[in-house]
Amino acid sequence: MDNPYKPELHSVTAEIGGRQLTIEHGRFAFQATGSATITLGDTVILGNATLAKTPRAGCDFFPLTVDYEEKHYAAGKIKGSRFVKRDGRPSENAILRCRMIDRPIRPLFPKGMTNDVQIITTVLSADLEVDPGISAITAASAALLMAGAPIAAPVAGIKIGYVDEKFVVNPTYEQEKEGRLNLTVAGTMEAITMVEAGAKELPEEIMLEALTIAHGEIKKICQMQLDLVAQVNPTKWDHVLLREKNESAAGIVADFFTKDDLDTVAGKLKQDVKTPISVLEERLFEAQAAAIEAEEISKGDLAGALQDALDKNMRQNILDKDTRLDGRGLDEVRQLETAVAVLPRTHGTGLFQRGETQVLSVATLGSPGKSQIIDTMDVDEVRRYMHHYNFPPYSTGEAKMLRGTSRREVGHGDLGERALLPVLPTMEDFPYTMLVVSEILSCNGSSSMGSVCGSTMALMDAGVPLIRPVSGIAMGLVTDKDADGKFNTYKILSDIQGLEDFAGDMDFKVTGTTEGLTALQMDIKVKGLSIDILREALEQSKRGRQHILDSMLAVIPEPRAELNKYAPMIDSVKIDPEQIGAIIGKGGETIQKITKECEVEIDVGEDGLVVITAPDQERGKKAKEWIESIVKVPEPGDEYDGKVVRIMDFGAFVEFAPGKDGMLHISALQQGRTEKVSDAVKIGEIIRIRIHEVDPMGRVNLARVLPDGTVLTPAPRR
Repeated sequence: MDNPYKPELHSVTAEIGGRQLTIEHGRFAFQATGSATITLGDTVILGNATLAKTPRAGCDFFPLTVDYEEKHYAAGKIKGSRFVKRDGRPSENAILRCRMIDRPIRPLFPKGMTNDVQIITTVLSADLEVDPGISAITAASAALLMAGAPIAAPVAGIKIGYVDEKFVVNPTYEQEKEGRLNLTVAGTMEAITMVEAGAKELPEEIMLEALTIAHGEIKKICQMQLDLVAQVNPTKWDHVLLREKNESAAGIVADFFTKDDLDTVAGKLKQDVKTPISVLEERLFEAQAAAIEAEEISKGDLAGALQDALDKNMRQNILDKDTRLDGRGLDEVRQLETAVAVLPRTHGTGLFQRGETQVLSVATLGSPGKSQIIDTMDVDEVRRYMHHYNFPPYSTGEAKMLRGTSRREVGHGDLGERALLPVLPTMEDFPYTMLVVSEILSCNGSSSMGSVCGSTMALMDAGVPLIRPVSGIAMGLVTDKDADGKFNTYKILSDIQGLEDFAGDMDFKVTGTTEGLTALQMDIKVKGLSIDILREALEQSKRGRQHILDSMLAVIPEPRAELNKYAPMIDSVKIDPEQIGAIIGKGGETIQKITKECEVEIDVGEDGLVVITAPDQERGKKAKEWIESIVKVPEPGDEYDGKVVRIMDFGAFVEFAPGKDGMLHISALQQGRTEKVSDAVKIGEIIRIRIHEVDPMGRVNLARVLPDGTVLTPAPRR
C-alpha cells in the first residue's frame, strides 16, 4: 500500500571513477522544499534546500546560507572530546566544504533575488575512503533542482588525483597522500566554475589535462541530475520577486556623465579612486536634489547606477585600450616591497607589500608536541605546519566588530597552507612544528597571495630549510559577453586589485615554485571558459610569479643556515621501535627522569623517531647522549661514567646507562688486591668503567679506568 505521507522514490545511477553513483529523491526529508540523497560507494550524503516564499524586506543582497554537517556516527565514531560528545560547532574541514558548495552555486541564482535560501548537506555514512565533501556539492545542486529553484543549471563536483603518472577520478585518501595532485573541481554542463587544488610542484600542462578530465566527469553527473528532474518533474518555484534596478536611475547617470567624467576615476591608490567617485556622486545628488526630495528617486539608486556605469567603463577601457584603473599594463605587477627580520623576538618574519596590499607573516617554531591533532568525522591527522590568516577591519579602513574567525579567513588560511606544504622539509630532516600567522595590515586585492609570499620569507628567515621558495599571484579576466552570456573577446589581468576582482569575470589564484604549481583556487563568473584561456592565464601567471619571487629572493636568497637564537633547540634520535619501551621505562619513569633532569621535552613517535626539544644546546646534548646510551648495545671497548648501585662479596654492579649495568669484579677494583669491595668503592659513587666483555647471555663484565688512564681488567676466570 502506498504511504500517503511519503513521496514516490526516484533515482538515477551511473559509474563515476569506478564507483557507482546514485542520486535519489523521495527517500528522506519530505518537508524541505527540495531534497536529494547522493550515494557513492558506502558514502551517503543528504542534501536539503529550503526556500522562503517571501523576499527578505529591505535586503540588498542574496541571503544564501550553506552548511556542511559532519556526523561522527557516519564513520562509526564517538566524538573525541572527553567532555563534549555532541556534534556541534563545524570543524575547519566542514567550513572549507561549506565554501566549496557555496562558491559554484551562488552565481546560479538570478541577480536581485532576496528570498532566503538555506542549503544543509549532512554526511549520513562515510566509507573512510573517499572525501564525502565532493558529493556534497552535487547533493546541494540536486536538492535545489528538486525544489524547482530558479538556478541556471545543475552543478556537480569531482576530485582528480595524479598517482604514478596516471589520473585518478575521486581518489582515496591514501591515493591523495601518495600522489602529486589533490584537485577539486565544480562546474556545469558548459563550464568549470570553481577549482581548488594542492599539488607537489606539478607542471601546468598536467594540471590542465586534469581539469579537462574533471569537466568530462562533471558533465556526466550534471546529466544524471537532469535525468532525475525529468523523472520527478518538480514544480517550479514561483515565489521569487527580484530586486529590480531602477532603470530611470541608469538613464539619468548615462545622460548626466560623459566618458571623460567616468575616466576621472583612476589612480594607484584606493583613495585616488574613492575621491573622484565621491565628487561624481555629489554632483549627481545635487543635480537630482528635487527628485530626491520628492522621493521620485533615491540616493541609493543613483549611487548604484553610477557604480554600474563605472564598472562598465573600467571593463571597456581594459578591453578597448588595455588600460587599467591604476595605469598598469595587463601583465604588470604592482610595485613590490619585501623585508625580513622586522620583529626582534619572533622566530622569523616576512613583510610583503604589493601595491596597497601589505602582509606581515610571522613564523613560530615549536616541538613536535605542539602539532595540531585534527579530530574529524572521517580521517584524523596530525598537522605539523599551520597557517592562520587574519583579516582585521582596519586593513580596508573600516570599523567593524571583531566576531571571531570568519569562513573567508579559514579558507584563505587553508589556501596559504596548501601552497607551502609541498616544499616543507620532512619530519626526519626538520623535526619542528611550524606555525605561520599572516596579518593583513592593508588590503587592495590579492591578500591571500601576499600571505603565501610573506609565509615563504618568514619560514626562510626562521631557518626552515624549504625545498624551494613559493610565490603566488591572483589573475583576473575581463570579457565582452553576448546575449547568451558567452564572450567574443577577453583580456587576462595579472595581479588584480579589489575593483578588478569585484567587477571582473574571474579570480584565479596561482602559487608555485620554479619547478611547478603547488596550489590553485579559481572562481569564474562567465560561461564557457575554455582550457586554452586557462592555459594562457597559467602561462601569464608564471611570469608574474617569477617577478615576485625575484623580489623576495633579493632580501633573503636562501633559508638562514642557523635557526633564530630565540627558537628552541630540537634534535632527534632514530631508534629501533622495539626499544621505545626502554626509553619510556616502567610507568614512564625513565622518560620523566630525563625530561626533569635535563629540562627538555621528549616526543617519541611510533616509528622510533625520538625528538628532543631543549631551551639550549647544552641541555639538549645531555638528553640526546642519555637516550643514545639507553638504546646503544654495549660493545667491548666502550667507556662510561658509571654509578655503583650494588656491592657484593665478589665485586660491584655498576649502572653505566639507565636500566643497564655490569659486573666489576673485585680483581678489577683497584691496583693491588683488595679483600673487601666496600674498601674500594661506595654505593652511589661515580667511577669510570670500560666494557670488558659481553657474554653470550648478554651479561656485561666491566673493567675500571683510573684517572691516570690505567685500565684494571678482571682476572681471568678459572
